[in-house]
Amino acid sequence: MLVEMVDEAKYSHIVDIELGDGSIRHGQILQVENDKVLVQVFEGTRGIDVDKSTIRFLARPLELAVSPDILGRVFSGLGEPKDNGPAIIPDKRLDINGKPINPYARDYPNEFIQTGISTIDGLNPLVRGQKLPIFSGAGLPHDQITAQLARQATVLGKGEEFAVVFAAMGITFESAQFFINDLEETGAIERAVMFLNLANDPAIERIATPRFALTAAEYLAFELDMHVLIILNDMTNYCEALREISAA
Repeated sequence: MLVEMVDEAKYSHIVDIELGDGSIRHGQILQVENDKVLVQVFEGTRGIDVDKSTIRFLARPLELAVSPDILGRVFSGLGEPKDNGPAIIPDKRLDINGKPINPYARDYPNEFIQTGISTIDGLNPLVRGQKLPIFSGAGLPHDQITAQLARQATVLGKGEEFAVVFAAMGITFESAQFFINDLEETGAIERAVMFLNLANDPAIERIATPRFALTAAEYLAFELDMHVLIILNDMTNYCEALREISAA
């Protein structure tokens, strides 16, 4: 959506679009040029009547409402509850863009995270503070391995608070339901926070999903003093969304 005669708009800020029937859609500023603003509408532009709609610039970036109650909840790729549970009453709202961390200032990674998968634990162990890519291909059970990691991973030691932040990008409804059911049936959902972006959700939401997940993880780690494992699936879909947005 191209909006003209706009003052003081900034890249990545969000907007509310009120349609003629009173419904609200949300969007994010992708480009600013003089008094013109290009807005990506999350819910799509179908049905928007330009003459009967109004747009409100909120002058803030995307934010995540956080509190200890986010544990055990399932959110959309934009951080909205989608498990039919109550809205989160936030202790605070955090900018998902965050702040960069100096990698040189971090502790040397030497604390083992046990995944329960012998080939990972024995041959290529996962250590706190490090990344572990898992490459897969068509027909391979990557969803099953991802779910196994989410429900089994833990840190060794007594009294250690541990949480899993799981973000899925561009997955099918069937895969999303598989992950939810698997964690609910095993009880692992109680220590997990899930962000699900489906294949039919907007590409701009897919780009924001890992940022929401990382913001939740930083809150759990830095403010609730928990050990956190972040699982991002599927990075190929994320990269395709980046390509789609960059070519727009």
